[in-house]
Amino acid sequence: MLGQASKNETLSSDYTSSAQKKLHNQKALMKSLHAMRLVALAVLGAVALPSAHAQQSSSYYYLGGGVGQARVEINDERITRPLFGTGLTATNVQRDNHDTAYKLFGGYQFNRNFALEAGYFNLGKFGFSANTAPLGTFNGQVKIQGFNVDLVGTLPLTERFSVFARAGAQAAKTGDTYGGNRPISAFNPSPSKREVNYKAGVGLQFEVNPSFLVRAEAERYRISDTAGKKGNADMVSLSLVFPFGRSYATAPRVMAEPAYVPPAPMPAPTPPPVYVAPPPVYVAPPPAPVAAPMPAPVERRRVSFSAESLFAFDKTAIKPEGKAALDRFASELRGTQYDRIEVTGHADRLGSNAYNQRLSTQRAESVKAYLIRTGVDSNKISASGKGETMPVTKPGDCRGNTRTAALVACLQPDRRVDVEVTATK
Repeated sequence: MLGQASKNETLSSDYTSSAQKKLHNQKALMKSLHAMRLVALAVLGAVALPSAHAQQSSSYYYLGGGVGQARVEINDERITRPLFGTGLTATNVQRDNHDTAYKLFGGYQFNRNFALEAGYFNLGKFGFSANTAPLGTFNGQVKIQGFNVDLVGTLPLTERFSVFARAGAQAAKTGDTYGGNRPISAFNPSPSKREVNYKAGVGLQFEVNPSFLVRAEAERYRISDTAGKKGNADMVSLSLVFPFGRSYATAPRVMAEPAYVPPAPMPAPTPPPVYVAPPPVYVAPPPAPVAAPMPAPVERRRVSFSAESLFAFDKTAIKPEGKAALDRFASELRGTQYDRIEVTGHADRLGSNAYNQRLSTQRAESVKAYLIRTGVDSNKISASGKGETMPVTKPGDCRGNTRTAALVACLQPDRRVDVEVTATK
């Protein structure tokens, strides 16, 4: 009977432990789904907002937060170490190594490629439940949280998507709690340890608009536990990033005066016929010169649009303000007999020659396509890009080659789209 009672007690303990494990996993899953829903709603709300299209600076401060799932390594030594010297051994071990994690962070973006970031992270709670021999139960729980400082490197893939990688140091606090139905006084039931280790991660970033970014990333934290062992804690998360302190500038449209072409001079009048008498002899006058037809006056008009008034920084899609300016220009063309329209894009000297040539050509093509949609004859309009080959600024006006806010502002006249109309009245 005693043996049967022990067996029943063991089965009851196993069942209870399994039920507790299942309930804990269900709660953790519900917490993760709720957090993911909140993040998804925030992303959809931000996408629905109008984008702030303007020329933004490449250095700024930002704040953000993320939520996701964390997983840690729970080995048998962590479980059995507290039982050394107590005469007990652990059996039927069940591990819980997943939980919801979150982080809060802030940083400074030095340029498009590098940022320094610091933050707080909480990887959640993890634990185990085990039966012991002699008969009893033994369970434990560990909580991991701390602070980190990272260097973040970013590589743009398109106008909105970028990949990034991070590497840095983190000071994590590991706190353990042990318990069970059999008192064990041979060890500290609530040990804790704080130690500095490394961390690293990679991710993908999407720019919803200049004031709102979304990140998806995976990170690895190197953790030291209270048993003196090192292990890994991995976190997969979705984060929202809010830049602030960016500067915006929009330059007015500059219109060039049309060139005046004087009309051709009038031909000389035809001389009268000459008569000789007596005798009356008619002398025919020399043939009158054939007057050349008067050429129609030709008018050339050039309108220069600053790149900031038409496009966002490093982009080729026309902003609403730019469309309004092009609509006014197209309305002025109505009723004018024009022979051709030439659209020419220009860029400043920052960046590579190939990139500036491509950007200026794409912007000229965007303006051409929009003017055609407003009613301009597609057979009479052409587009080309000159890159950085035709600057407006003089060589000594804007000094330096490193992209700074002052240099970008100084080179603003070089970033433009010229539209030249050749018309006959």
